[in-house]
Amino acid sequence: MQIKTITTKPFADQRPGTSGLRKKVTVFQEPHYLENFVQATFNALGGVEGQQIAVGGDGRFHNLEALQIIIRLAAANGIKKIMVGLSGILSTPAASCIIRKYRLDGAFILSASHNPGGPEGDFGIKFNTANGGPAPEKITEKIYQESLGLTSYRTIDHPDIELDQIAVFTLGDLQVEVFDPVSDYAELMAEIFDFDLIGGLLRKPDFSFRFDAMHAVTGPYAEEIFVKRLGAPADSLLNCTPKADFGGGHPDPNLKYAAKLVAVMFAAKAPAFGAASDGDGDRNMILGDNFFVNPSDSVAIIAANAHLIKGYKTGLKGLARSMPTSCALDAVAKDLGIDCFETPTGWKFFGNLLDAGRLSICGEESFGTSSDHVREKDGLWAVLCWLNLMAAKKMSVKDIVNEHWQKFGRNFYSRHDYEEIDSEIAHGIVDNLRRRLKSLQGGILGSLKITRADDFSYLDPVDGALTQNQGLRIIFKNRSRIIIRLSGTGTSGATLRLYFEKIEKNPRKMNQDPQTALRQLIELAEILTGIKKLTGRTQPTVIT
Repeated sequence: MQIKTITTKPFADQRPGTSGLRKKVTVFQEPHYLENFVQATFNALGGVEGQQIAVGGDGRFHNLEALQIIIRLAAANGIKKIMVGLSGILSTPAASCIIRKYRLDGAFILSASHNPGGPEGDFGIKFNTANGGPAPEKITEKIYQESLGLTSYRTIDHPDIELDQIAVFTLGDLQVEVFDPVSDYAELMAEIFDFDLIGGLLRKPDFSFRFDAMHAVTGPYAEEIFVKRLGAPADSLLNCTPKADFGGGHPDPNLKYAAKLVAVMFAAKAPAFGAASDGDGDRNMILGDNFFVNPSDSVAIIAANAHLIKGYKTGLKGLARSMPTSCALDAVAKDLGIDCFETPTGWKFFGNLLDAGRLSICGEESFGTSSDHVREKDGLWAVLCWLNLMAAKKMSVKDIVNEHWQKFGRNFYSRHDYEEIDSEIAHGIVDNLRRRLKSLQGGILGSLKITRADDFSYLDPVDGALTQNQGLRIIFKNRSRIIIRLSGTGTSGATLRLYFEKIEKNPRKMNQDPQTALRQLIELAEILTGIKKLTGRTQPTVIT
């Protein structure tokens, strides 16, 4: 095996975002682009000779070509073993499971998560470290700095490896193992959940459910767990064949992009339970019969009822949520007498807390929920949590949510996304409001008194790392909140996100439509930002 050193030039745009490096497919197809990023990662890690890693992705367009490039670079850089998901498939939570189970040094996950796929769509890559979680900022920044000075990368000439059958290959000193990407993850789920209890529910003649994999990575996982292991009817599963363009759909499990599932669940004779997951399997949407569960409520309800789930019967160590996520989880932590940490957006910020044993369940409002079983958000885990709760409590989704609201109050909550708006306008809106924060503190907006106006910063209680500029917060005396932040997951223009929260304790007012309950805050946000006026948009792209 002859190692080749290829001369290259740095790319200036390879700084990883909250979930790795995401660009259009056409960018990743540029000569040397992916090779540069992979080599920069190897260099940032201090070299990878003798290490063992995994690699796989969500099956989107360019996934297979990228895998072959990574395998060749791995061989040239002295990696000892690389585990590749069969047919290139490996969900993000399963990758974390594999790293931890086999004590690997890390993994490359090829995905742009919930972003569209296909030749004109998006592609992404991120590196997860030995704990199974996304590389922390100190590593992603080092990768970026390495990329800026990169002048060469190492690779080999070798035909493509056959990835469509389980096998072991040798490339010089590198062992390439093509493995089943589903079985280890399914076994972990069986350890956490009572499969007999859940299976009994799914096999009931009068119980029906639908799970939509959106032609993304969780299709094979859903077939193994729900049909083969739990005995659910095969027709309970929708769109379970992974496709390079996600069947022409947008693999984002929300009320807009999972419209077909939503139509089924809001029909006159709807199934009792519905769920969907995203491109790489780390997000989830939960639905009941004519009922949508807000993700912020979902993580709070799972935490409040975790004692009913086999894997959490001994109690919870702590809870955590991203800053824009509603404060519903805080009320549960207070009731349980445990900590609730507030972190920036990005799953990597939960990593230190999880590794330090201070955290059991965590979530983000962006349809991400998980626990200390892995170091990633986990869509199918959340779906199994809800099925476990329904079976144990013998209650519908709606009744479980209403029971929770009666005890803790309802946190009316909504996120308004303005996608692909002019980047200069989006940054101008945020920068203008940031300059005015100090003057807003203690003032009156509409009829509400502002008690805090700041740009959220986070001091990691484990390692003392300070992360700043994580979102603008306007918090009112009645504990209502308006939050404005720029998203780091898009590839075109900018995505501006507004979050609204209002706490309601009066049971007679808990069944309002969230947009109605939050109307005052929505109107105040327009006064603060002028988004509609400045962008020309009459409404958000997506409301959740």
